[in-house]
Amino acid sequence: MIEQETAVIHVIDDDDAVRESLAFLLSTAGHVVHEHASARLFVEAGLPGADPSASCIITDVRMPDMTGIDLLQHLKEKGSSVPVIVVTGHGDVPLAVEAMKLGAADFLEKPFDDVAILDTVKSALDRRQKTNQHDAMRGQVVDRISGLSQRERQVLECLVAGQANKTIAYELGISPRTVEVYRANVMTKMKAQSLSELVRMALLAGIAPRQA
Repeated sequence: MIEQETAVIHVIDDDDAVRESLAFLLSTAGHVVHEHASARLFVEAGLPGADPSASCIITDVRMPDMTGIDLLQHLKEKGSSVPVIVVTGHGDVPLAVEAMKLGAADFLEKPFDDVAILDTVKSALDRRQKTNQHDAMRGQVVDRISGLSQRERQVLECLVAGQANKTIAYELGISPRTVEVYRANVMTKMKAQSLSELVRMALLAGIAPRQA
């Protein structure tokens, strides 16, 4: 199970009673909650995509001026990675599907119970944390690859292609012993404990197998 830090959740709903009730539930569960009476006010606050503390957004889909769908479109255009949970009323399944197509993490149909909303929020936060960890690891791998020499990079690409040392030596015009030296250097610089780990790292960074 992923251990989460205190989440900052933005609740957007023009219905004061619903918004305040949801905010109270989430705060009692240990989250930091910010309430917004409309999507427009949320956007004007400059939060979407720019607030690094935002862990999750919960928004009603039917609101005047700027709907939940409009908000999702705005967030998508801004390149926001904050997961959005859309709350829909009875008969709003088409809107829920549209929301998912625009990148919503999940949707809830009214009326929903406390357990459902807390579980949905937890799932969204878990997925975001996994994504953040994945992105952080990819960044580290890319940095390590940038430290490889041109020849080491070639050897890495050959290894990703599943080639044996002798095959790599023939393709690069060097001796098998030299390949072993480069391979050891690559393992050290990449901080890989095994060949399988090295290959996973390379694929994570988007390294394509070397073409003969």
